[in-house]
Amino acid sequence: MDEFADKVVLITGAGRGVGREIALGFSSLGAVVAANDINLINLDATIGQILDAGGIAKAYVFDVAKRMPIEAMVTQVLDHYGRIDILVNHASVKPDVSLLEMDEWEFHRTLDVNLGGPFFTMQLVGRFMQKQGGGAIVNFISTVRQDRIQKGNAAHLTSLAGLIGLTHAAACEFGPNNIRVNAVCYGGFGTDLVPLQAWDKVNLHHWLESYPQVRLGDHSDLVGLVMYLCSQAASSLTGQITSIDLGKS
Repeated sequence: MDEFADKVVLITGAGRGVGREIALGFSSLGAVVAANDINLINLDATIGQILDAGGIAKAYVFDVAKRMPIEAMVTQVLDHYGRIDILVNHASVKPDVSLLEMDEWEFHRTLDVNLGGPFFTMQLVGRFMQKQGGGAIVNFISTVRQDRIQKGNAAHLTSLAGLIGLTHAAACEFGPNNIRVNAVCYGGFGTDLVPLQAWDKVNLHHWLESYPQVRLGDHSDLVGLVMYLCSQAASSLTGQITSIDLGKS
C-alpha cells in the first residue's frame, strides 16, 4: 500500500497493545506517525521501535479526556507536519466497578476518554480535513455479547454504545467533505483491556467447537482491517461498524 507513504497518521492510545501495532503497521508502509498516549514510558517504547526501523514518528503525551489538551495535541501535529490524513481513535479505559458502586469521577472519566475523546478529536481533525480536501477516520469499539455482560461494565458499555452513534453521525456530516468515518468492533482478541487469559475457558472451548475453521484473532487482523478502511480500496465505505470478532459476538 504505497498510498500511505508520507501520509500523516494520528493515533490515540498508541503506547501499547493494538494501538502500538497500528502505529508500527502504518510506519512500515511509509506513513508518518503522530503517536498519542497519556503514558510517556509506553509511548517512548512505541516511538523507539518506529525510529529503530527507519520510520518517522513523534510522541504526543496528552490526556484525550478533555477538549483543551486534544486541541493542543492537534495543533502541535499540524505545526510539525502541516497535515493529518488519517485519525485512529484507539484510546480507551475500562473501569471494573459495578453500577451501584461506581463514583462520579469513574463514570465521567470513562465517558470522557471513550466518547468525549473521539468526539473532540474528530471535531478538531475534521475541521482541518475539510480544508485539506478529505481524510479517513477509524474508531475502535470493543464488543461484548449480551449473554456475557458482567458486573462492572456499565460505564464502559454506555460509552461504546455512544461511540457507535457518534460514528454514524460523523460519517453523515463529514461525507460531503470527502472524510470517511468508520468503526472497528473487535472481539476474540487479546488486548490490554480484555486479555485472552480472562476468557471463560468452558465457553471458549464450546465456541471453538462451533467454529472449527477459524482461529483466535491476533493484533495483525485488527491492523489489517484498519489499513483497509483507511485505503483507497475502501473509498466507498463510510459510516460502517465493521465487526471482526470471529463469530464470537
